[in-house]
Amino acid sequence: MATLPPTPAGHGRPLSVEDAIMRAAQLDALSDPDCIKVLVALASSPVPLPTVEVAVAVSAEVTRTSRALDRLVETGLVTPHRGPASVANAAPGVVLTADAWLRFGSLLVDTSARPQPDAATPQRISRMAEQLYERHSAHFSLPTVRGYVEESYALLAERAMVTTYLPTLVYRFAEDRLAALARAEGRTPSRTPEVLFVCVHNAARSQMAAAMLRHRAGRSVLVRTAGSRPASRISPVVIEALDEIGVPVAHEFPKPLTDEVVRASDVVVTMGCGEACPVYSGRRYVAWELDDPLVLPMDGVRRVRDEISTHIGQLLEDLDSVPVSSMTT
Repeated sequence: MATLPPTPAGHGRPLSVEDAIMRAAQLDALSDPDCIKVLVALASSPVPLPTVEVAVAVSAEVTRTSRALDRLVETGLVTPHRGPASVANAAPGVVLTADAWLRFGSLLVDTSARPQPDAATPQRISRMAEQLYERHSAHFSLPTVRGYVEESYALLAERAMVTTYLPTLVYRFAEDRLAALARAEGRTPSRTPEVLFVCVHNAARSQMAAAMLRHRAGRSVLVRTAGSRPASRISPVVIEALDEIGVPVAHEFPKPLTDEVVRASDVVVTMGCGEACPVYSGRRYVAWELDDPLVLPMDGVRRVRDEISTHIGQLLEDLDSVPVSSMTT
């Protein structure tokens, strides 16, 4: 059975009695084969599943599946999902919580079945490199562009559970990195300030902050996000919390922290990523002390969302006094 990597020093704290009791209940649920099968089915699905569909996926009776789901809901490993208000006719169902995925996801994945590059991957990479080269030929050579595409593919494929949309995400990630590199090296001077939000998993706090800043600032600010140890997807509770206030985020995805996006930024906002973020002169670094939404109930997620909203208001005021960097340092 796969094991989780040890928690790096500085990223953990002692559990409260209540949290320890809940964690023990979660581990007890994970010893139940029915619960494990249900969790695997939910982890493998890109959308919430109704109980009947879960039962079909695990080849079990509905009543037996329902009992396993009830136990998983009670222990916080699974949450009922009724669909965001913006999605018409969204079917009710259940979904693996982001906290459960981050803590126990490795137990739910057959590493031998992790998506592997297929025979068409080199051709796809070549096509993407050629397309991106057409957009960036004024600044970079084809080998440079191809190198960024190959590295971007490797970084994202390492964490991908489903590869259906991987080529699209690789293209977007590589294009954003090339744009950041051009900015960092002074090839595309701009007076538009750039802000980078960094947290550990790039699945909650940084995504919430980026979404709210984009929503309020529009094109007057260029916004990026990254994670020191990015997750495979954005937390469903974050999507729900932002949907409640009309802020879109569903098309974003966790991205690894790379050197060029830091160099291209005028302001780097960190949220619990420790010493992972490289420091360059000429950039303003801000640390926001926020609880991690991935370990909070929904009311706590909303509280963190509102705290971030307050920070965003102050950041927008401060951006007027931040020098815009267009040359590499």
